[in-house]
Amino acid sequence: MSAAVHAGRFTGKAVTVTGAAQGIGLTVAARIAAEGGAVVLVDRAELVHDVAKELREGGAHAHSVTADLEEFDGAQAAIDEARQQHGRIDVLVNNVGGTIWAKPYEHYTPDQIRAEVQRSLFPTLWTCRAVLPYLIEQRSGTIVNVSSVATRGVNRVPYAAAKGGVNALTASLALEVAQYGIRVVATAPGGTEAPARRVARGPAAQTEQDKRWYQQIVDQTVGSSLLKRYGTLDEQAAAITFLASDEAGYITGSVLPVAGGDQG
Repeated sequence: MSAAVHAGRFTGKAVTVTGAAQGIGLTVAARIAAEGGAVVLVDRAELVHDVAKELREGGAHAHSVTADLEEFDGAQAAIDEARQQHGRIDVLVNNVGGTIWAKPYEHYTPDQIRAEVQRSLFPTLWTCRAVLPYLIEQRSGTIVNVSSVATRGVNRVPYAAAKGGVNALTASLALEVAQYGIRVVATAPGGTEAPARRVARGPAAQTEQDKRWYQQIVDQTVGSSLLKRYGTLDEQAAAITFLASDEAGYITGSVLPVAGGDQG
């Protein structure tokens, strides 16, 4: 791991990370484990079991769960298993989501619109609902949602609408649960460099038009960043783990853009 590790920052904490088989979710889980946390990695890809095994071989306390978080039953089962592992959940990082198709809105079919919202809003809605009774019983806990600055971006309107919902959920839920000592916060990543995905979110660009539409996203993402570049996985994980930690104990209801100056 190239970024600085804050030794002991999560010692004694039970942390559940969704979408943890690769990308930002994996980087967050690995960082928290390196900082002393006991992590439960949740993903619908079987790959998550291999990832957890690799973390354990490195000395981490890591457990893996496969679940379809687009359905409430899957979210509830995953949260229940995570709690059973440690008797509590101190932090939930909701990282499931991602653009499936990239094109102007008039080219989306109704089924594609529904699928985008199902992928990028409902897993966060469901897992928040599933974990709340446990956190309220504890009178403590932190939820970190991973949103996106693409709420203001081209060729991803259904995804943008879903992530706008994540922002609203973060703000509204924070108001409701502060009385129980629970914080709800979010980051809004911008474009992020990452290795090729081992499990694809959706079909790759097939036609020259598909490729042009995707390139428009890249161009707009870089152009909107004051730093004129994509971020790194470590830069995204640093913001998420900060908000998840006790260092951010006086922050709730906020969405932190992590996009080189693009506010979304």
